[in-house]
Amino acid sequence: MTAIDSERKSLNFPLLARKIRQYLRSPSTQLAAVVALISYLSYAYAHISWTNPALISVSVFTGAFLPSYAKLSNKAELWANNRFGFVTAGRLGRFAPQYAFNLAVFWIMYWGGALNRDGIASVGGFASAALLTSLASQGAQYISLFLFQRGIGDANRNVLAGLSATMVLVAFGTAGVPIAREAFLAVGLGFGALVFGIGLLSDIRSKVAPKGGIGLFFGTFNPFHNTHLAIIQRAIEERGLDKVIIHPTLIPRLHADAFRKGQIRVARLENGFQIYETTEKADLNADYFPSGRQFLPPETRRVLIELAVAESGLGDKAEVVFYREIYDSKGFRGVIAEVRRRHPGVRLHGLHGTDAGGMSVRATMDECGWIYPWRILRRDKVSATAIRRGAKGMTSAVVTDVLEQLTANLPVVTAGGRRFRNDNGVLTEGE
Repeated sequence: MTAIDSERKSLNFPLLARKIRQYLRSPSTQLAAVVALISYLSYAYAHISWTNPALISVSVFTGAFLPSYAKLSNKAELWANNRFGFVTAGRLGRFAPQYAFNLAVFWIMYWGGALNRDGIASVGGFASAALLTSLASQGAQYISLFLFQRGIGDANRNVLAGLSATMVLVAFGTAGVPIAREAFLAVGLGFGALVFGIGLLSDIRSKVAPKGGIGLFFGTFNPFHNTHLAIIQRAIEERGLDKVIIHPTLIPRLHADAFRKGQIRVARLENGFQIYETTEKADLNADYFPSGRQFLPPETRRVLIELAVAESGLGDKAEVVFYREIYDSKGFRGVIAEVRRRHPGVRLHGLHGTDAGGMSVRATMDECGWIYPWRILRRDKVSATAIRRGAKGMTSAVVTDVLEQLTANLPVVTAGGRRFRNDNGVLTEGE
């Protein structure tokens, strides 16, 4: 028995070593280490506490656990979004664990003698310092990712630059250094007002929206199911929409970037779905597949939407568009700009659910000007993940029919009076 156990341990050692190498190579791990180092150097210099055990311990802990803490913040925001459906609630959900973390950090450093007590008192005490730091870091991350989504910089480098600048400012501001203290107070309050103000305006627009105009419905639609149809039908009725423009995601920005870096790949085709998997280059701290690993090709998802809309009788109220070049270069921001160009002066409403994808689309729309959100709380049991795993009764009859033909890998798929060539799950009209 001992020999077997020893053999199992020796066989697992290479796997453990590989996991450790992947963790150390992770951009998130490296970002955390750099932020922790910059934080230590800034506080040690500003507060003259180079050898303080509390500061050293906090810096090491931050470097080791910052990625896990970031995941916790993401989960808290997602829970609040799904529970309440308001942007402000989601941001409060993210803010709560960040403030708790910073409060603990400042308390430890304060009572451990790592901080200049007069400096901390000048910004309202360690609880106030933790509050302002949380607001400043949220604002820095928001602006960093805002720039990245517009093609400026890299996501990790932007966040690193934003957090590093924030840490330096916080360190000198809490030390009571003139100008730095005032800048820290202004940035904390200003970024807090920016992040929560944008969310609050979005929530107000969602409740006091006027009727009439065009609805925008974006998402992966992987596949298009009954809740998607219900969202369109309810939004048209409640907002008095002239029509709804539907545009599916082609390749999500997260996946396009990961494919380019060789972090994920298509492993195989299964029941018409492309199955994604991570590679050795993947970031262990990144969630590449928040909505699952199975994806229908975008051309096929477009066909399913068209068929379902036609079958439901919404053909005159819903338009499926596919601006491939615009989406590939500018994402949904480009699609929104194109809709505005084609429909000048028309009021726009953004349709979405309260899952991760829906709230991500909501954020994009909020950043593109005065669009009125229309959201539906996801309380039903319809799940695209369940459908991909074989669940029945969650899609319209025509979508169910096509999925069954894809599962059978038929070379020609027929549905809704149309014929499609099936090339490894990609549906192309005609034979």
